[in-house]
Amino acid sequence: MFSIVEIKGFQFKVEEGDVLKVPSIKAEVGEKVEFDRVLLKGDEGNYQVGKPYVENSKVVAEILSHGKHPKVIHFVYRKRKDSKKKKGHRQPYTEIKILEIK
Repeated sequence: MFSIVEIKGFQFKVEEGDVLKVPSIKAEVGEKVEFDRVLLKGDEGNYQVGKPYVENSKVVAEILSHGKHPKVIHFVYRKRKDSKKKKGHRQPYTEIKILEIK
């Protein structure tokens, strides 16, 4: 069984046992979280499509860790103007493990 769930504005295709890196969630490591914005739930040939979300359906996950993605460099260079600018950014993430799809 798989499901398409919306987490913090992003859509993820999940199955039981999957490990995902999602945008940062404010919760402790080891805590269980539930996501009730399920867009699609299905098996082989048997699908439930939400309008916009599937009713009485949720995905339960456990938080494994918190961290930051690799640095993204934004470099601006203007030729013949002796002007350059270098900025960096690391986006925080939360690693979760999908326990069950209800």
